[in-house]
Amino acid sequence: MITGSIVALVTPMTPAGAVDYPALSRLVEWHITQGTNAIVAVGTTGESATLEVEEHIEVIRQVVAVAAGRIPIIAGTGANSTTEAIAWSAAARTAGVDACLLVTPYYNKPSQRGLYQHHKAIAEAVDIPQILYNVPGRTACDMLPDTIAKLAELPNIVGVKEATGNLERGRQVLQLVPTDFAVYSGDDATALELILLGAKGNISVTANVIPHRMSEICLLGLAGKADAARELNARIAALHKDLFLESNPVPVKWALKEMGLIQSGIRLPLVELDPLYHEPLRRTLHACAVL
Repeated sequence: MITGSIVALVTPMTPAGAVDYPALSRLVEWHITQGTNAIVAVGTTGESATLEVEEHIEVIRQVVAVAAGRIPIIAGTGANSTTEAIAWSAAARTAGVDACLLVTPYYNKPSQRGLYQHHKAIAEAVDIPQILYNVPGRTACDMLPDTIAKLAELPNIVGVKEATGNLERGRQVLQLVPTDFAVYSGDDATALELILLGAKGNISVTANVIPHRMSEICLLGLAGKADAARELNARIAALHKDLFLESNPVPVKWALKEMGLIQSGIRLPLVELDPLYHEPLRRTLHACAVL
């Protein structure tokens, strides 16, 4: 089971919008040395929605190659087309990832029966551990706890990224699924509390900029050391908030550029962080000892 701080890695780009593969390699190495426990490549934070097909696969290949088995790699392979999600997942399996992360189909708004059949079809088609990803704030599609529990009965569906930010929802999921089914937070602000309720880790945006601290918080939470974990988490609470001043990954890519880790590239329809937010985010980065 993959546990701890799992970074939802950005995809570095040049100012012209090309994938910056040397910067990608440096980021993977940095996360390994900083104690990140696993990496999600080409998830929402990795701008999967605007990568070309070959870019999507090449980013996965490079992350796997650089990590070289030192930490688990999870590939974002979800789509609003079942056949497309199967193709992505099969390609990621060939690339050597440890698991796939499959967002609920966005925009077409399937029923709970449709969600079940969608994920069942992918699970049956591709023999690789699969993690469900529920983020209704972005997809307009909410996978309910009963549906998650039913999908958890399938042998290679091994976990869920629960990104509603609703702790009661997370508690319901934890109560319904088997103990060997991993529930992960997908909301940095509430992640520690969900871990203390029984979640196995946090698929994190904040970990992009402060990986050592996020790993420390997650591991303390997993060990049941609630007071120590909460104390550390309180020190970076403003970062959890300010990395969402605009849509993810706009603020986190700007922060990484300020840290000198990547260039300023991001792809349309996203644009660089509004100057209105530069100074507030810069102050938070200083306050959290990131700059």
